[in-house]
Amino acid sequence: MDEIAIKANNLGKKFAISHLKSADLRNAFDARLKKIFQPKAFSKEEFWALKDISFEIKKGEAVGIIGRNGAGKSTLLKILSRITEPSSGRFEINGRVSSLLEVGTGFHMELTGRENIYLNGTILGMKRAEIKNKFDEIVSFSGVEKFIDTPVKHYSSGMKVRLAFSVAAHLEPEILIIDEVLAVGDAEFQKKCLGKMSEVSKNEGRTVLFVSHNLGAVKSLCSRSILLQDGYVKRNESTSIVLAEYLNQFDLKSKVEFEKRADLPSYFESLMIFDHTKTPNKTLDVGKPYSFVIKLVVRENCNNVVLGIGIKNLENMPVRTVWDRQNQLVPGVYEFSFQEETVFYCTGQYKITLGLTINGTVVQYLEDILSIEVDQFADKDKYYRTDLGIIVNQMKVNLKKVG
Repeated sequence: MDEIAIKANNLGKKFAISHLKSADLRNAFDARLKKIFQPKAFSKEEFWALKDISFEIKKGEAVGIIGRNGAGKSTLLKILSRITEPSSGRFEINGRVSSLLEVGTGFHMELTGRENIYLNGTILGMKRAEIKNKFDEIVSFSGVEKFIDTPVKHYSSGMKVRLAFSVAAHLEPEILIIDEVLAVGDAEFQKKCLGKMSEVSKNEGRTVLFVSHNLGAVKSLCSRSILLQDGYVKRNESTSIVLAEYLNQFDLKSKVEFEKRADLPSYFESLMIFDHTKTPNKTLDVGKPYSFVIKLVVRENCNNVVLGIGIKNLENMPVRTVWDRQNQLVPGVYEFSFQEETVFYCTGQYKITLGLTINGTVVQYLEDILSIEVDQFADKDKYYRTDLGIIVNQMKVNLKKVG
């Protein structure tokens, strides 16, 4: 048992879901009366966010936790961090735990960054002299030197994450638990954090539990991963096997064809993705060229035609919108080629949506019809910004009539 850092046995977490529509005084009064005279109608629905979760993590292991939204990842980490209690089962933690689950986790907003560093160290059981020896290293890593004596409530989300991660990683916990919160930082800081987590795991023998939708980051840091699905453990094996299982949930094709629509004046015929070698490929390399090629069938004269592409990540957050406008298209088959010189997205998976409007009216809207996978950095010496919000219309568009 001395070699085990975390052990979970049949962990479960149940939530009661209330169906009250609002919390105003009238509804509260009605609910109270219904509870007295119609108790069955007032019953709450039970929802199990986690069910029968069992696993062991050895000391010094870096383990990834992956899964879709609602799979139970954050709930599991909150239980292991003792923020919430399990509804069933039990778990054992052998070692001092430092968790980073949300922006500003563990910070007192009215205290300064300096005061919060000492507060966090004290909570972890460290002496003031130990914290003082680590102080300069923590501040330097976080990059918030100019604001270290400013109350944390005035920090941006990115600054809070930088300081919180630096505190968590440098105050020498035996177990480091990190949630998706690192996605708030820019690409350079994310890379810096991954390097630090790898260092504390491989060189210092500390345990890392890492939740992320950035599958490239999970693959580079974790030799083993756990896949959660609908609150259960679907896989608990090597990271490569788990990632393959996870990706099987998504339709990763390089081409998709659509049904013919005789009822529409114009409709999409197909969508293809080409990589930097101009080969159909669902996997794109960061830093390399790529293109989307869309075939559009026009059955009658169409004016003011707008064809758009939307790109979302697996969290359904939009990251890209591109469109082309044509004043008029005569009947025929057209090929629209959207080209870009650099793949700028984070490593991971993205979903494609197509839209077509004619004279301001939506004719077709095909949501999540294709997924692409972005592979690791082609040029490891360059950083590609991924914290820019939605990027609009930076792709070169070529149009030709092919039929």
